[in-house]
Amino acid sequence: MNSIIGTYECKADAKGRIMLPAALKKQLTPVVQSGFVLKRAVFQPCLELYPISEWESLMQNINKLNRFKKKNNDFIRRFTAGVKFIELDASGRLLVPKDLVSFAGIHKEVVVSSAINIIEIWDKVKYEKAIDDATVDFADLAEDVMGQDDNDGIS
Repeated sequence: MNSIIGTYECKADAKGRIMLPAALKKQLTPVVQSGFVLKRAVFQPCLELYPISEWESLMQNINKLNRFKKKNNDFIRRFTAGVKFIELDASGRLLVPKDLVSFAGIHKEVVVSSAINIIEIWDKVKYEKAIDDATVDFADLAEDVMGQDDNDGIS
């Protein structure tokens, strides 16, 4: 799948349904029929929506971990905690299960943001705070990640 592009503001209804913006649905058209996996993010209080093909690719890598090492087994359990298979309903809405709504602190205002090959789903207030917090260090982060002279970074 190609990169997903865009950051969109949406609303969640009382049942946790989010209507995906038309521009995002259009980008996801090739993968909508296969479904998605929704999970807790590792580093942030948000959710990650994986097209099933991206999830399966990730699981191939995780499946290579030796489960007889406790830290690997613990990682797999925590990484997959709360994972749900998700399909869009007939109206093009995404139903976020209550446990994941609670984890991400999602209220009515939601931000749906591309993260290369997946989509992050945030409560709007938390998203804005995360972006504001990252702004201070972004120049240093960009240099550390992208400014490498060796093959560890992208040039």
